[in-house]
Formats: sequence, structure tokens, C-alpha cells
Amino acid sequence: MDQQSAADGEDRKLRKELGLWSLMAAGVGSVIGSGWLFSSMYAAQTAGPAALIAWVIAGALMLMVALVFAELGMVRPESGGLVRYPLYSNGRLAASIVGWAMWLSYVANPPSEAAAVVQYASKWWHGVYSSSAGKLTTLGTCVAVALMIVFVIINYFGVKSFARSNNIVTAVKICIPIITVILLLASGFGANHKAGGLSHNISSHGFAPYGISAAFSAIASGGLIFAYTGFRNVIELSGEAANARRDIPRAMVVTIVFSIALYLCLQLGYLGSLPSSELAHATGWHGVNLDSPFADLAKMLGFTWLSWLLIADSSISPSGSGIVYTAANARNVFGLAKNGFFPRVVMKVSDKTGVPVVAMLVNFVLGAAMMVLLPSWHDIVEVLSALVAMTFSIGSVSLLVFRNVGLGGRAQRLRGMPIVAPLAFMVSSLVILWTAWDTLLKTLIPIVIGLVWFAVSFARGNRDPGDIGGGLWLVVYLVFTYGVAALGSYGGSGVIGSPWDSIIVAIGSLALYWWGVRAGTTYLKGHERLLMVLKDRAGDDTDILSKVDPTTT
Repeated sequence: MDQQSAADGEDRKLRKELGLWSLMAAGVGSVIGSGWLFSSMYAAQTAGPAALIAWVIAGALMLMVALVFAELGMVRPESGGLVRYPLYSNGRLAASIVGWAMWLSYVANPPSEAAAVVQYASKWWHGVYSSSAGKLTTLGTCVAVALMIVFVIINYFGVKSFARSNNIVTAVKICIPIITVILLLASGFGANHKAGGLSHNISSHGFAPYGISAAFSAIASGGLIFAYTGFRNVIELSGEAANARRDIPRAMVVTIVFSIALYLCLQLGYLGSLPSSELAHATGWHGVNLDSPFADLAKMLGFTWLSWLLIADSSISPSGSGIVYTAANARNVFGLAKNGFFPRVVMKVSDKTGVPVVAMLVNFVLGAAMMVLLPSWHDIVEVLSALVAMTFSIGSVSLLVFRNVGLGGRAQRLRGMPIVAPLAFMVSSLVILWTAWDTLLKTLIPIVIGLVWFAVSFARGNRDPGDIGGGLWLVVYLVFTYGVAALGSYGGSGVIGSPWDSIIVAIGSLALYWWGVRAGTTYLKGHERLLMVLKDRAGDDTDILSKVDPTTT
């Protein structure tokens, strides 16, 4: 039995039991995790009030990316789809790079959520977090790993058990940030003896005290991309959706629109309600560093009950997201195993629960190791955001490749995507550039691993010349983008100043995007057997299948 046949057999064991509300809960439940508890403070640290610009840009990017994957999910709903689409459209070289990078970015989610729970718990459980070192202690790391075990246990009992628990958790935790927003906006609307006031805090230090470029840097370094990425779990679970083509776009758009509104309000609340004395003592936004940002802020404002409510929610919100990410990450590794990146045993789905248990355990082991190496929410998220921007951008290429070869009917196509897809790719490329160079360097590890894996596989005889042609553009794209970043103004050598580095990446990324689309179209048209299978799965009703030779590879 070949890899695709084995994958199809395991796919059929997955249970299509997720409805619209469960998919929306998976998306929104992931968004309301650790990101909302920390990102407003770290964004303000980096950019001051100009962080509002960063939230708008990041939100617009994530909305475009969500629309891209919404169409891909309608055309080809599949668990682990995010790592499967590059394989279908551009071959194994592109899939190797994207797959490894995406996997490591995914594995970092449950540790980041567990780290957030423990960091907020330090308000009442002393000894789990060191403020001076800015990271968890040995005890705190052990507690975080134990919490990750709980995430695995909940998911072990099947997708229906996961959905029920997540629906309940999401319904509870969605109320907390809304209450927080209302109270912070009310208290910080005007200056008083506690809150500094939005206009006062902005006027006293300036809207962009560190320059507009700092707002761009905040998109990755402040954890904004991380905060928005919950929508991707809707795609990862699409193979288990009862009505994927109807519910996936709705769930994703609702998730992103809700996220944009929530995070803008939270940022406004943080900027306005922070006491001016705290800003003066810290000598500006850079110096404000709270262990439990919103809980500490509530206490300063006299909302003691809200402070304790936030401490309680700091266990609920990240834990809910950790449960969702554990489920979605297992489907991601399941997809990588179907790609042939892992042994077949990794894509084994439990006959009893319909869950890829081995994949879930593999993620847990690597996530626990990451928790030990990076025992800090901010350290994990900073690296993760740059990886997410790169891996998400590739979906824009897959979308137009699928359209060019005739995958999906008119009902499965969203309006405006020929413009939205390349625009999403360009903005994703800019986010990579705007990441601090020392952080960007760390993201090279999974990219190199992907290249080495492909080279070894190719040398051992798994050779398809089409893989090189379909994926070479991605190698050139990464060399180009990282090269400009190394020479640019965002922590690079500064040889290319701002805004010229951004202009070069914007123009160059669009040119490379169209190369990627052409290369993918040529690749997929040259693999008629694969195209035949994809058209069949997409429900295509054209007569092209009758013209395809099924023996053609």
C-alpha cells in the first residue's frame, strides 16, 4: 500500500462531527488565549500608542490570509490541510520547507499557553516565575509541562469530547476580555487620579515615540501575529467538519473580525488606563513591564475583583487555547506524515476515538523540550510570529495554482481573491522583514531542516524533477527576503535604509509570487494522476477526468 492509499485509509477514520458553532469556538477559543493577556503591553513597549497601527495592519493581513485558506478549505477540506496544500500545488521541495517551519511554529503554541498560565499564576503562587529573569523557574516549567499533559488527555477522548469541552470553555472565557475592555475604556477615557487617560498618555509621550517603523516591528515582536493566528485551527480541523464548504468561511471570517475589534479595544484600554505615574516611573512605554499586565492594571485602578477575575481567567483562557492547539497540532503532524515527512505510524488514527494519538504524543515531547529551552512566553512568541508569517504566505500561491488548473467550481470561489492573494503574500513578506534580525535568524533552523530533509530524500532516490521546478522559487524567495532583512534597517546592518528595504521587499515578493504561481501551475498540470484525485475530491463535475490517463504519474 503506497503513502497516499495509507493516508486515505487513515483519513476515513476521522469523524465529521464539528458543526459551525464548534468551528467558531475552535477559532475564537484559540484567539482568546494568552495573546490577549500579554500582547497589548508588549506592543506598547515596542511602539507606544503607534501599536494601534500595528494591530490594524496585522488584522488586515490575517483577514486576507483567512480568506485565502477559507477558499482552500472549501475546495479541499482536509485535516492537516495547511501542510498539504503546498505539496499539492508546488511539490515536495516547497512542502518540505513550509512543512517543517509550520510544524515547529505549531508545536510552540501549547507551551506558550501553558507558560502564560504559570506566569499569571505567579501573582498567588510565588516561586513559579522570576520577574528579574523574565522567565519561568524550574518549578514553573514543571507545572507548565504538567498542564500540557492535561491538554493531551482531554484531546485523547476524541473530537466530540474536545468540541464539547472547548465550546463550554469558550463561552465562559469570552466574557472576561469583554468586561475588561468596558472597564478599562471607561476608566481611561479621561485622566483622573488613577488612570492616565488616553489623550494625556498619548500627548505626554507622543503617538509614535519610537518612530513609525517600531509599529511595524511590533507586529512580530509584540506577539500580534501570534494573537491572531487562532483562525488557522478552523482549517486544521476542516477534515472533521460536518459541512466544511458552508461552515469554514463563516467560522474564519467571524473569528478574524471579532479578533480585530477585541484587540483594538484592549490596546486602547491599556493605553488610556495605564496610570501616568507608572509611565513616568518607567520613563516611557519601553520601561513598563508588568508580570500580569491586565490583572496588575486592574489592581492599580482599584478594580480588585476584576484583578482576581483576570487571575482566574488566566488559567481558563490559555488552557482553552492550549486544548484547541493540541487538537489542531496533531492534525498538522498527521498531514506531515501523509506528506511522507514522518513514518506511517505517526499518521495512525485511533479506531476507538478517531484521534491521531501518535501525532499528538510526538507534539507533546517536542513541545515539552521547547518549554525547557524557552521558559518565557515572550521568547516563544517572538520566534513563532516570524515563522507563522512565512508559512501562511504560501497558501496564497496554492490558491491561484488551484484556480489555474480548474480545481473547484464557481460556488467554491470567493470574490476578489486574484487581488487579495498576492496582496496577502506581499504583506506577509513585509512582516518577515519587519522582524528584528536577531530573532529572524532563529527561524532559519526549521528552514534548513526542511532543505536538508528534501536533499536527503532526493539523494536516496525519491526523485521527481518537478519538485525542483515547483519549489525553486521558494528558495530564491527566502534568500531574497532574508538577504534584504540582513542588510535592512530592522536590526540588520542598515546598508539599505527605511523605507527602501520595505519597498524592495514589496516589489520583489510580488515578482516571486507570480513565479511561484506559474511554477505550481506547471507542476500540477504535469502530475495528472494527482490532479485527477484532487478534482475528484473537490467534487469537480467537468469531464476532464475521462481524459486523464490514470497510469500517468
